[in-house]
Amino acid sequence: MYILTSILSLITGWSLDKIFGDPPALPHPIVGFGKLIAKGERWLNRGKFRLLKGSVMAITLVFGIYICTYTVLQATQEAGWPWFSYLLSSVLIFYCLAGTTLIREVRAVFRAVERSTEAGRKQVSRIVGRDTHTLSSQEIRTAALETLAENLSDGVVAPLFWYLLLGVPGMMAYKMVNTLDSMIGYRTERYNLFGRIAARMDDMANYLPARLTALLMVIASGHLQLFHFVRQYGNQHASPNSGYPEAALAGILQCRFGGPHDYFGNTVWKPYIGTQERLLTTVDLERSLQINIRVECMMVLLVVAIQLVMYL
Repeated sequence: MYILTSILSLITGWSLDKIFGDPPALPHPIVGFGKLIAKGERWLNRGKFRLLKGSVMAITLVFGIYICTYTVLQATQEAGWPWFSYLLSSVLIFYCLAGTTLIREVRAVFRAVERSTEAGRKQVSRIVGRDTHTLSSQEIRTAALETLAENLSDGVVAPLFWYLLLGVPGMMAYKMVNTLDSMIGYRTERYNLFGRIAARMDDMANYLPARLTALLMVIASGHLQLFHFVRQYGNQHASPNSGYPEAALAGILQCRFGGPHDYFGNTVWKPYIGTQERLLTTVDLERSLQINIRVECMMVLLVVAIQLVMYL
C-alpha cells in the first residue's frame, strides 16, 4: 500500500509542476530554506572557527529538515489520515521539482536577448550565479543552456533520485543541500571556510544523479556515440558533477561550453567542454528543451518502474 501511495504522490506532484511550475504567489519551502541559511550565515560566519560553524549549520539544517519531514508524514499515517499524508507528500514533491520553471526561465532568456543584449543580461541574471553585466548575446545564450543542463540534474533528476532512495524526507533534505550550496558553497574569501562542507555535501549528493542525467540525455538524443564525448569532457569542469550534463548537451548540440566566467568581480577560467565554437540559436534552445522534457519523463517512469518492481 505504501508503494502505491508513493507512486500516486509522485505522479500528482510531478503533474502539478507540469501545470503550474513554481507558484510565485504561494509560500515556498525552498524560500524558507534560503531565509534560514541567510540568517545562520549572518550570525555564524564571523570570527574564529568558521569552518566548524559552517559545518555544524549545514549538517544541522539537512538532518533537521529530513527528521521534521519524516516525523510529520509518519504522524499523519499513525493518526489514520492517509489522504492528508498523500496530499502533503504530493505538495512537497511539487515544490521540490523545478522542471517547468527552468524551461520557462531559459526560454525567457532567449526571448529577452532577441529584444536587446541588455534585456538578455537582466533575464539571465535570474538563473545564473555569475556576473552578467558584460555578457555578449552569445555568452547569454551559452550561459542559459549551461544552466539548463546543470539544473536538469539539480532540479529534476537529483530530487527524483533521492525520492526513490529516501522518499519525500530525502527529497527535502536534498533540496536543503542544494540550497546551501547555491548560497554559501563558493570559493570566495567570505565563503571558502564557512561553506566548504555545504559544497562537499552537494558534490556527494549530486555525484550519481549528474551522471545519470547525462546518461538519460544521451539516450533521449538517440545518438549513443555521444557516450564517448561525455566521458572525454564530463570531468572538464570545476565542479565534479556539472560537467557531465553540460557535456551531454554540448555533444547533442555540437557546440562549446565553458571559458571565462565572472563571479563577484573575479574572472574564473573554466575548461572548455567541446571544441566547436558556433553561434547558438532558438533552434538549439528548442532541441535542448525537447531533451529536457524527454529526460524528465524517462526519470519519472524509471522511478515508478523501480517502485512497482519493489511492490511486486
